Amino acid sequence: MADPGDLIGLDALLSQDERDLRDRVRTFVDESIRPHIADWYEDAVFPLHLVPEFGRLGLLGMHLEGYGCPGRSAVEYGLAAAELEAGDSGLRTFVSVQGSLAMTAIHRHGSEEQKTEWLPRMAAGEVIGCFGLTEPTAGSDPSSMATVARRDGDDWVINGAKRWIGLASVAQIAVIWAQTDDGVRGFLVPTDAPGFTATPIAPKLSMRASIQCDIELTDVRLPASAMLPGARGLRGPFTCLNEARYGIIWGSMGAARDSFQAALAYAKQRLQFDRPLAGYQLTQQKLVDMAVEINKGLLLALHLGRLKDAGQLAPHQISLGKLNNCREAIAICREARTVFGGNGITLDHAPLRHANNLESVRTYEGTDEVHTLILGQHLTGESAFR
Repeated sequence: MADPGDLIGLDALLSQDERDLRDRVRTFVDESIRPHIADWYEDAVFPLHLVPEFGRLGLLGMHLEGYGCPGRSAVEYGLAAAELEAGDSGLRTFVSVQGSLAMTAIHRHGSEEQKTEWLPRMAAGEVIGCFGLTEPTAGSDPSSMATVARRDGDDWVINGAKRWIGLASVAQIAVIWAQTDDGVRGFLVPTDAPGFTATPIAPKLSMRASIQCDIELTDVRLPASAMLPGARGLRGPFTCLNEARYGIIWGSMGAARDSFQAALAYAKQRLQFDRPLAGYQLTQQKLVDMAVEINKGLLLALHLGRLKDAGQLAPHQISLGKLNNCREAIAICREARTVFGGNGITLDHAPLRHANNLESVRTYEGTDEVHTLILGQHLTGESAFR
């Protein structure tokens, strides 16, 4: 069935393989996520039972090659991210934390032994990973991180704290970034290591069907082989963050599209003053404005995806996509909620849930302000971060 919100004929810009993958993920979301997401959100439950299914669908580490990873294109990953986030941001976030952050850190910066040990099981959903960069006092400025790793003979000993770390309480392996005498380095920390504690953050008004944690690291002792040998300095974690930011460009438009479609369907059947809401000019303006921005956002995402697949995507372009699409998506979800009137504040309808989730999405992997300054520096040649 044709999507009335597709004003540009997006399918004509996609290959058959891309459309097929998108449709498989959409079916999975419709069958396994959509019927249950309101309850998961209400009860603050992440559906761990779906993790092996993510693996079977090839959603974990989608863009990575070898070691049991799917090796799909950037556009295919983006299309999957949009479909997952049309279900809920928390489910797309799981795929991002697992694949774009934890698995990418190991794939890009790990030793051959580390890749062989962890990546096949993570791609299959048998092992969950997390990515510990953000700290209680170091969010947008990771260079000020206070977590420290020091040498003790042949071992490393890590002390510090991390905050807002997705999946940490259910993960088996954590990628932890810490200051050393040789700059910022990454370490693979088994979550059952003595001194590692992950505590879920609650209560939350956003991302309720997801898990974010505080991590405490108290004299966590690791062998020398735990260090990621290929990452030195903040360039290491930033390469992973850019992968996650790219997925958000697509995912946020999935949440926007789902909110628009819900509002359109409701406006067609809801009668006020003896006619459907869809027949009123003000409602049509809302729907048109939403659809126009979604189509523009998807075109931007697709263009950036093609650049990424060609190896030509620049960091400031990722910031452009993340800033624009998150900003527009949250406005679309809020506007969609107004079409429902008072009914829109219930979990019977998706837009306000999506809007609440997007408050987190627009904050993590770089706030609006950070991406604005990245773009400002690109335009002017002047850094305004300090």
